[in-house]
Amino acid sequence: MAVIGAGLGGLTLARVLHVGGVETPVFDLDADRHARTQGGMLDIHEDSGQAALRAAGLHDDFRALVLPGGEAMRILDKHGTVLLEQSDEDSSHGRPEVDRGQLRDLLLDSLPDGTVRWDSKVVSTRTLGDGRHEVTLTDGTVLTADLLIGADGTWSRVRPLVSDARPAYTGVSMVECDLQDADARHPEAAAVVGGGMLFALSDARGFLGHRESDGSLHVYATVRTGRSWLDGIDFADTETAKKAVLEEFADWHPGLRALVADADGELVPRSIVALPVGHRWDRVPGVTLLGDAAHVMSPFAGEGANIAMQDAAELAQALIGHPGDTETALAAYEDAMFARAEVAAADSAANLELCLAGDAPHGLVAQFAAQAG
Repeated sequence: MAVIGAGLGGLTLARVLHVGGVETPVFDLDADRHARTQGGMLDIHEDSGQAALRAAGLHDDFRALVLPGGEAMRILDKHGTVLLEQSDEDSSHGRPEVDRGQLRDLLLDSLPDGTVRWDSKVVSTRTLGDGRHEVTLTDGTVLTADLLIGADGTWSRVRPLVSDARPAYTGVSMVECDLQDADARHPEAAAVVGGGMLFALSDARGFLGHRESDGSLHVYATVRTGRSWLDGIDFADTETAKKAVLEEFADWHPGLRALVADADGELVPRSIVALPVGHRWDRVPGVTLLGDAAHVMSPFAGEGANIAMQDAAELAQALIGHPGDTETALAAYEDAMFARAEVAAADSAANLELCLAGDAPHGLVAQFAAQAG
């Protein structure tokens, strides 16, 4: 068995297998665990991400990482008018916030030394025709696996073994930025974002933000636009990039524009892509996918990391529960995963439309009101 990708999905798979007495190598393209930052906060859902952490025997450790007050939420329009505000105390507490990097470290530290084979970038994969699959790494190493699991994200090198589908641009681009030590250095921005999540939406664009565990603010300037918009911005020149991004928010409240104007460090462009809702494939012996490799979707339902971890836990449990019968395990896993992912992807696509509609954020406010009622 070989797992490609040491993201949250691949690590959860390795951990649940380890708990069940099965060891597997995980191959990752990064040079080491510290090669890059791991992104911002994640809300970990009770019935998916948290269920996976329970299967991994790590739920209590996860609870120690939860950001106090992180389930607070504010919805504003472009004028800075607060249309809905929910405190952490008023939340359901079913989706606590945790730092992605800390969660990844928790999973990494729970695995035996050497489980993750760093600096192992996959350049190609091919099927050998007998249920085995060959993986070639950049250093020329060739691996052969009787079970190959693609947990290698949006641009998976394993996916072509089972599907011709490729992620397509959703029509949404984001620019990420951070405001460090927000309460002391950026108190007005800290007040705008609040203690948890911010949605500031209007005119098919917006600022999505959240407070981080280190006291910084992580912000996504979000625009519904053609894919070429990001290509026309020089992100090597941060001040020029800030001006270009803020041109899309020219008539927005100064306190919201400041989330980008006053950002510390570089801006990072993100084109949001997704696989088709309901993406699935016919059973191919000896190979399967999980997480973004199987069903990458927009981030507007907060499902990506959660469903990846759930995929991983359920795949591990299926393999442990069917010793010597891998194909039965994979078929059972995929049937459940396809159905679950279709619902999550549809919700993500619908929420994208809701958040970036011309009359936003009123539809989002109505949705939260209906859920509360």
